[in-house]
Amino acid sequence: MRFLALSALLALNAAVGPLARAQTLLPLDSRPATRVLPAQIAALAGRAPHVPPTTLLGNATQGADPAALMSWLAAQPADAGPLIVSLDALAYGGLVQSRTSPLTAAQALARLEPLRTWQARTGQPVYAFITLPREPDATDRSRNLAVARAMLAWAREGSFKELHVTWDDALPGSPAPQEGASLAKEAPSNVRVYPGADEVLAMLTARALAPQEKSLRVEYSDPRAATAVMRYEGISLVDSTANHAAGSSFRVVEGRADLTLYVYNGGDPREAALRISMLLRQGPVAVADVAQVNLGNTRLWQDLSRLRQHANLRSLAAWGTPGNNLGTALAHARISLEGVDPVQQDALLAREFANDVIYSADLRAQLRKAIPENQLNTPAGQATLLKLAQEAFPLRVGAEYRLQDASLPWGRSFEWDFELAPR
Repeated sequence: MRFLALSALLALNAAVGPLARAQTLLPLDSRPATRVLPAQIAALAGRAPHVPPTTLLGNATQGADPAALMSWLAAQPADAGPLIVSLDALAYGGLVQSRTSPLTAAQALARLEPLRTWQARTGQPVYAFITLPREPDATDRSRNLAVARAMLAWAREGSFKELHVTWDDALPGSPAPQEGASLAKEAPSNVRVYPGADEVLAMLTARALAPQEKSLRVEYSDPRAATAVMRYEGISLVDSTANHAAGSSFRVVEGRADLTLYVYNGGDPREAALRISMLLRQGPVAVADVAQVNLGNTRLWQDLSRLRQHANLRSLAAWGTPGNNLGTALAHARISLEGVDPVQQDALLAREFANDVIYSADLRAQLRKAIPENQLNTPAGQATLLKLAQEAFPLRVGAEYRLQDASLPWGRSFEWDFELAPR
């Protein structure tokens, strides 16, 4: 029996109707968070996006081949809709490679030039993003900054419908926030500058598919802590939320709004679960759990599950940095407000819960305890993952889901990929 959230979504879908525009996504790399999740958010709009196979995208040890990616892009239908593209994938081969690539700025720009040619030929709008690398991994910050500055000029000339320049994992002392502030001063109106990386493809998907702003009310579990500068962001949680809201087609307001974003940033998780339950009686709610990096609060999500309220959310996120979680939660929620297929919506909520709560907050630790990290990329590591994971399922959201398969795509415990099937 489907939960009440599904019948509510059916009514919304009938009233509004799903968006029908297709998209082409060229992700940052092959990780599920940067490839699978944005594609599933895009698919909620009614049509599956065009996405390169994982074999064409970069991983932890090998970058993507920009020429192969451009060949793949050229082979897509001419009317495939907006292109959402990671410039780091084309310029350097991916996020990891953007930090250590030996390329000069001129060589990186030469790799990007075919994209500008493609845009002029097809006339399709391009939503692009590029990152300022994290310290201490970056080996040539001046090169990355020069390429990002050149992208501002391309945006000003109209090669991009929209460009997001983001900085990655800004620990205390990182020059990235200052670099971003410098770029923001000279950026044209179609450029946004803020902290982020892995979530930006999903956000730009929402921008392209749902460009009209919706109103957003934000509530923090700990309002006082939300004004402090955050680790990995270099700005406050309040400012980061505002940036990610604007980047996902929302405007932050006081009072009644199209969506309430509840940000759990500490405090009593039981009180937070009860508050979320109350907010759901007033209208659509999304939850971003940012109290810990890469780790959801198990008590919060257990209580929401007992209350059967996780199935009523528009989106949830607890898998990464505060910016990762804010961006993916808002992107998913923004598309859901346009009217979506209730079965797809429930399946995406199930995937988010399985990844952000079951795996990130529990299974990852069990896996690391059961087998050494350097043995994960082996048949024994795969068998251990499947054995542990099967014990955590079935998962009940609106429908009940069983685990069909699971793997460690980068051969490490940080992220997994998996397949769920409804019963």
